[in-house]
Amino acid sequence: MGTARCHLADLAAARGHQFPRHLRPHPAGLREADRSPDPARGCLHQRLGRRRGTAARKALRENGASLDRVHFHHHRAYEPWCRDHGPIFIRNDATGERAVTDWEYNAWGGKYPPFDLDNEVPARIAALRGLRRFVPGMVLEGGSIDVNGRGTLLTTESCLLNPNRNPGLSRSDIEERIKANLGVSKILWLGDGIVGDDTDGHVDDLTRFIAPATVATAVEDDPKDENFTALRDNLERLRSMTDQDGVPLRIVELPMPAAVTFQGERLPASYANFYIANGVVIVPIYRCANDAKAIEILQAEFPDRSVVGIDSTDLAWGFGSFHCISQQEPG
Repeated sequence: MGTARCHLADLAAARGHQFPRHLRPHPAGLREADRSPDPARGCLHQRLGRRRGTAARKALRENGASLDRVHFHHHRAYEPWCRDHGPIFIRNDATGERAVTDWEYNAWGGKYPPFDLDNEVPARIAALRGLRRFVPGMVLEGGSIDVNGRGTLLTTESCLLNPNRNPGLSRSDIEERIKANLGVSKILWLGDGIVGDDTDGHVDDLTRFIAPATVATAVEDDPKDENFTALRDNLERLRSMTDQDGVPLRIVELPMPAAVTFQGERLPASYANFYIANGVVIVPIYRCANDAKAIEILQAEFPDRSVVGIDSTDLAWGFGSFHCISQQEPG
């Protein structure tokens, strides 16, 4: 079995260092997340054994979370990053029907075999939820795209056009399948991702829609930083982009955190990997001066939600954060 991308304790062993064997609960974040005004229940599809599921329930209960809003469904998988190997849900606005799109998953270009169990998760969840399943026949991870809910989708050339994903498909072929299966009419292409991102440049570390014609994008101000050029190029591209109706994008600039490294290796730390829930926005923070600035910027953009920063340094060691480890299902 190959070394999995983010089995955190196993990753530590492979690299010869001590690593936290569990992610510590963050009481403030748990309590804030549980205050969502929407009574809809949450559904967690995680790589948790029965024993770990019991431990997770205990941590949630001890920190004041309401367990009647959380359901655990156990699916065998090698990776915990359900944003990428899990289903992407769609909804028919006219009928209200929800369905699952089941894209192929190859562990970020075949980097971390095996991945057969991960690739089965969308079908299992569709069966569990009793939803129709559409199979586009193309590799696509959920973290490689972001949508505005009106017909526009953001992605990157470095990931979706990488020959380790869909070598037999052209750019136009990829666009056609995305439009046909996700109901979008316009695709916006950014360039490269940030240093240390082993996904080949997922857009959820770069630029996110925070309103139909507004994006928050990561920007590095230090010309000497190795992320400066790629992020500046993406910013320039955004300045010339419009949404599906031809409206120019409003751009909110997010700072980058100070470099997060381990044993000389830079990790893909970014404030753009936030997760938007019903009444809260969960923002990864990294024990640096820009944490407060990023939270302040996002709070101004989400006046109807509480913006909560939670330390994501442990998750960064696994090459991801809160958006990567979650996947929303529409009500």
